[in-house]
Amino acid sequence: MYRLSRSLGVFSGLIFMVSVSQPLYAEDDFAKWKKQTQDSFQEYKDKRDKEFTAFLKMHWKEMDLLKGIERDPEPKPVDMPVAKPKPIKPPQPSPLVKEVPKPEPVVLKPVAPVPVIKPVIPPEPKVVRKGRKIVVSYLGGNHTFYYDPKLKHNLSQRVNEKAVSGFWSALSLADYDDLIEQVNNKAKILQLNDWAYALLVHEISKQIYQRSESGQSLFSWFMLAKAGYQARIAYNDHKVFLLVPSQQPLFSVPYFTFDKVRYYAVRFDGNGQKLGQVYTYDGNYPDAVKAFNMQLNREILVNSKVKRRNLAFNFEGKRYEIKAVYDDERIQFMKTYPQLDLEWYFKGKVSALASSPLQKQLSDYMKGMDEKKAVNFLLRFVQTSLRYKTDEGQFGKENYLFPEETLYYPYSDCEDRSILFAWLVHSLLGMDVVGLDYPGHVAAAVRFKGKIDGDAVMHNGKRYVVTDPTYINASAGMTMPDFKKNKPGVIKIY
Repeated sequence: MYRLSRSLGVFSGLIFMVSVSQPLYAEDDFAKWKKQTQDSFQEYKDKRDKEFTAFLKMHWKEMDLLKGIERDPEPKPVDMPVAKPKPIKPPQPSPLVKEVPKPEPVVLKPVAPVPVIKPVIPPEPKVVRKGRKIVVSYLGGNHTFYYDPKLKHNLSQRVNEKAVSGFWSALSLADYDDLIEQVNNKAKILQLNDWAYALLVHEISKQIYQRSESGQSLFSWFMLAKAGYQARIAYNDHKVFLLVPSQQPLFSVPYFTFDKVRYYAVRFDGNGQKLGQVYTYDGNYPDAVKAFNMQLNREILVNSKVKRRNLAFNFEGKRYEIKAVYDDERIQFMKTYPQLDLEWYFKGKVSALASSPLQKQLSDYMKGMDEKKAVNFLLRFVQTSLRYKTDEGQFGKENYLFPEETLYYPYSDCEDRSILFAWLVHSLLGMDVVGLDYPGHVAAAVRFKGKIDGDAVMHNGKRYVVTDPTYINASAGMTMPDFKKNKPGVIKIY
């Protein structure tokens, strides 16, 4: 593993005590000191980049990219089974039996009123910037950046180690710090996670290197490495590929393994790619130590484009209508996301714009219901207001959805419904819920306060009653017949 020397000197801030009546340094002395300090720091940066540039000229090797990891290979049910209603036994009157008290209504969590006001994106502080101006379309808005023209380096037609080394050397001489500062400021304002940050860098690269996909990948690699991410590249005769490590496994994304760390060949358009044999290197730029955290655990601010969808379902002989709201700009962002483990979809953050109207309408309908009836009400909503189709049928591939995406797409399958249902149960009823991972199927299970008959699983000494949002008209405690004999894996969510 390549390691650059870190004993090149560390520059720390110095405190100067200045007296108004008797200055410690004359103005020209201070200017001289400042220039010497800046020159020394630039020398440090130049030496670091000089060593890395030299490394890039020689430490390449041909490797086969490993095929992306595939998730559960078991086929999912093509059609949703319909639960048969349980026979109702006529009441047996007996004067000796005491009247059973009615169950207490569940305590619903407070929900913000509808309509939801779009999140306000705070303005950036006005700073005079030097360089060439570009306007980047990103998350539904236009964002202005300024960059040093030296950051645009003409790449030779044939990509090889010499061209890559020359690209890094040329960009390291430019004023990249100012652009990184602008990106970091924008990331803070928009509350970007690591994937959204990389996507912004990629959008900037498309503006600077409009006609060169290889230039875009190289620029993204340079900027991410300078921002502290463990970005690398690989190339073949035609193209350059961006490689990044992730704290969470990515599925259906080809990768290399270096020192037991997977580096994924990512794209930012949501599509897969096949690389075959490529050239890459085993080494990191100094101080580039961060792996991507792919959790969607915050509400990324977008210039919202509000869309609506009407949903309807029947429950206990009564019809209910829901006007669901979703943000099309967030949906477009989620389309770029690589596929993750189920756990991270169950834990995904739902925007207030989508969550509040849906929660408010369902909450109003559930007033006065006990916990069993409320859970069954939410089950029926997810089971019957949404149309079912497998991912293979809708997308041609496995494609897990966040709750907002399930409100957007015309169809959803078992894991999408379970993710949406689990979020609703926890956010509205405050009940503990887990995911159930069967071979070829996903459901959920809820921990009730009272005794609920039916199928259940034990997790950490607690009983969770099976709730299947794909099993039409099934109530809490009913397992889909084809999976009754299977012991599911339990996905802890909250």
